[in-house]
Amino acid sequence: MTTTVNPVLRVAPAAPAEAAAHFRAGLAFHTDVSDVATALGAGGDPGFVLVDARSTEAWDQGHIPGALHLPTALVPEQAGQLLDRSVPVVTYCWGPGCNGAARAALALAELGYRVKEMLGGFEYWVREGLAFETWQVRERRAPDPLTAPVDAGDCGC
Repeated sequence: MTTTVNPVLRVAPAAPAEAAAHFRAGLAFHTDVSDVATALGAGGDPGFVLVDARSTEAWDQGHIPGALHLPTALVPEQAGQLLDRSVPVVTYCWGPGCNGAARAALALAELGYRVKEMLGGFEYWVREGLAFETWQVRERRAPDPLTAPVDAGDCGC
């Protein structure tokens, strides 16, 4: 009997222990919009500082309430005055098509900060129907049904 291997299984899945180590490591480096929103919305100190690594023009266009504005290019000269090395940092940028949050996270890690990147960035924050601010107003858009359940409190994952 001949078995055809499809593109998914052409390279066999990792052993369970190896897969667990890989995914555990990934969670040490990344968080997502939903988890950040839950932590910020719980009241009190979330245990981390949220950093928007975009330009001033992007920040003015809209940002997550409570975020600290620290453009990636300014991390080396300003992080020491704005951030406490004992408090973890979560970085974000525009969205999945942008690596600015990863560059900011790298710059912060090289300065001795514990840091995670928020997957999805500002784009998915807005697409999931979460509130954002401009210098003029606080706003919220309807959730995009392709990114968040419309009639549920969370995605359940």
